[in-house]
Amino acid sequence: MKALVIAPQPFFSPRGTPFSVYYRTMITAQFDVQIDLLTYGEGQDVDIPGVRIIRIPRFARLGKVSIGPSYLKLFLDFFVILWTVGLLLRNRYNFVHAHEEAVFFCRFLKPLFGFKLVYDMHSSLPQQLTNFKFTSSKLLINTFRKLEDSCLRAADAVITICPDLANYVDKHISSREKHLLIENSIFEPVKLAAASNSPSRRPQEPLPSLPSDKKLLVYAGTLEPYQGIDLLLEAFQKVLPKDEQTFLLIAGGNEKQVLEYRVRAEQLGLSEHCLFTGRVSQAAAKQYSAAATVLLSPRSSGTNTPLKIYEQLASGIPLVATRIYSHTQVLTDDVAILVNPDPSSMADGMLKALSPLAQKIAVKAQKLYQEKYSRVAYETKMRNLLDLLS
Repeated sequence: MKALVIAPQPFFSPRGTPFSVYYRTMITAQFDVQIDLLTYGEGQDVDIPGVRIIRIPRFARLGKVSIGPSYLKLFLDFFVILWTVGLLLRNRYNFVHAHEEAVFFCRFLKPLFGFKLVYDMHSSLPQQLTNFKFTSSKLLINTFRKLEDSCLRAADAVITICPDLANYVDKHISSREKHLLIENSIFEPVKLAAASNSPSRRPQEPLPSLPSDKKLLVYAGTLEPYQGIDLLLEAFQKVLPKDEQTFLLIAGGNEKQVLEYRVRAEQLGLSEHCLFTGRVSQAAAKQYSAAATVLLSPRSSGTNTPLKIYEQLASGIPLVATRIYSHTQVLTDDVAILVNPDPSSMADGMLKALSPLAQKIAVKAQKLYQEKYSRVAYETKMRNLLDLLS
């Protein structure tokens, strides 16, 4: 079996590391599927046996691709379309696995070339146009909505990544048997193609100087407003007087964001009790999380389940998360300490996570991960996809 995977994004780059594309491609290739992976010029090649990575030109002078819709992406996607047509003319693919907006043109190429189409849907693209404030044109948004509905009907298989998106898709398709919910739930190290950058040869990044006698509360992720970092800092201000042995580590964020939150931490009197590392590698983020006494996910809004939640479930470390739909699609009170998104509730949750009883919750979390989200479970879901296509 031969497949074309189309990932219109920077693959693999610090701003947009598409782990779902990497893992789905890796697992699919293990099932004796030869894969051509077409992506943007920006990023580093990864080493996946059975996968040939094909890139459009880099166009470095136009800048780096940002998260969300942009005119630069529209320009680059024009070249992705040209490369796709060229590959389809030269190769006979059993199916095309289209990520995000790639499905919009693959939907029209499908009847011309006779391939089966997989729509890997990480979000509703019409919603992205408004969420990222790309446009307020109702005509444009409605056009994309109709096109998305058409793609959902035309696809031979649809993959969603969280229950919220799965419910959305089920309302728009009649053949629900072609819809698979495959969460982005595995997190094995990414193998870069360059030998000098491979995990086996790259030295492990040292942790920053952390107080060895403290209980480490760790947040690792972006510092976008919806992540609730203000909420986290205000909660920690309430925790510190009750447990002076706690220390807050916040890993992630760009220089501007880190500076803003450092100022906020200073205003709250927390400068000596917390550390902002700024943006770090995947390996470093894992190191920080592994050193934690408590893991934190203070997100204040959203519907898609954060990728890190699955790794936090598997960690065996108590997790404190806000009781919002983004989290409760996966988390319950049995496997995490769920709190309301306000400083007092978050502080109470952090203190509860520091108690001996919290370890029992962490053990239940590990059990849930093994049963529903582990590599074995993920492989079964991917095998079901290939069975559907064959």
